[in-house]
Amino acid sequence: MAEASPPHVEWDGFGFQTRQVHAGEVEDLTHGSRITPVHLSAAYRFASFQEATDRFAGADLGHLYSRNLNPTNQVAERRLASLEGGSGAIVVGSGQAAITTALLALAGSGEHIVSTASIYSGTRVLFDRTFARMGVTVEYVWNPDDEAEWDALIRPETKAIFTETLPNPKNDVVDVAAVARIAKRHGIPLIVDNTIATPFLIRPIEHGADVVVHSATKFLSGHGANLAGAVVDGGTFDWVASDRSYPAITATPIAEHASYVDAFGPRAFEFSLRFGIANDTGPALSPLNGFLLQQGMETLSVRMRQHLASARTIAEWLEHQPVVESVDYAGLPSHPQHALAVRDYGGQSGSVFSFTVRGGRPAAERFFDALRLFSRMTNIGDTRSMALHPATTTHLGFTQETRDRLGIGDGLIRLSIGLEDAEDLIADLDEALRAVA
Repeated sequence: MAEASPPHVEWDGFGFQTRQVHAGEVEDLTHGSRITPVHLSAAYRFASFQEATDRFAGADLGHLYSRNLNPTNQVAERRLASLEGGSGAIVVGSGQAAITTALLALAGSGEHIVSTASIYSGTRVLFDRTFARMGVTVEYVWNPDDEAEWDALIRPETKAIFTETLPNPKNDVVDVAAVARIAKRHGIPLIVDNTIATPFLIRPIEHGADVVVHSATKFLSGHGANLAGAVVDGGTFDWVASDRSYPAITATPIAEHASYVDAFGPRAFEFSLRFGIANDTGPALSPLNGFLLQQGMETLSVRMRQHLASARTIAEWLEHQPVVESVDYAGLPSHPQHALAVRDYGGQSGSVFSFTVRGGRPAAERFFDALRLFSRMTNIGDTRSMALHPATTTHLGFTQETRDRLGIGDGLIRLSIGLEDAEDLIADLDEALRAVA
């Protein structure tokens, strides 16, 4: 297999905003197109018998089949790797596909993953239902700050640790650096979902994470018209030195050829996904969706500034409303994790957070139905502001005990703050809260 140079090196030294516009692009020498074309081709021609063999063997990294390598998607991959500070990235069909692909490359039947308990509900369902059917056990740490709780759950068959930077919907900030130290002490890779924070707010690899995943459907795309996921390889984990076995990365995939570690060095995990599990299971991203993702990333910093400013304004306003029982936004000084939010996020803990109205489910229902500007829908990270009642939607299938432990009460409302004027959003919330009162 051929050696692959890190895709972000050519943009080292450039600022975040410059890289979000330019990183990963390739000059179109055929037509001079300034925008990356959408390459809607399932497969690619070989120049010779030898080239066909070399591409299947990995000795030539040219294009073979769009299930694992597409020219349009490559631009999005290189751009995201640059923004996250990773060695490489691979895009797939959704955020769930990204998590599945990344973790099942590390853990198989009879093996084990440890995760923080407060994570996206769909991820917990994936772990507790589909992973369980595959024989992969996931156990949860309820207090990520308690090292003893981590140590009690990690065992010889534990193959990965999983967490989120800003969990949805409770906005309870995770100390990525602290979890990374635990993972390193046990010789286990740390996978971090950075969907809500995005690399604009925090880059988990800089805090010790080994792999970053995204539901690129959300803030990276930003316009609600796309479905995509991504896995970023930090290039930081020593797969060979670990006392745990990672054969998908360290074993020879083709007889008489090099392993992914030997061939690709710091990009070994990325290529093990690209030509291994992602190729085999087929969660390929359409080039059109890759194009939409690339377009979204070009304006990430501009959008995030507006998202964050409006979220803070609205959280502060909600905290002073008599009918609001509590606001789960770590950017507020009253939040128990505010100091961590200030340290790692500059006090801006994303734009997806929740609050609780007094009066339980009946009050939440009146509030929800009275909204006019907020869209009543699932999804987050859109230009449009959205509201959802988790207890009867995303967490409907959870037991009451689990919902209680996660803090998903009957009066809890999740908000995703979009790009509308904050004053208009507050007016809409005010009218809905009047319906509760």
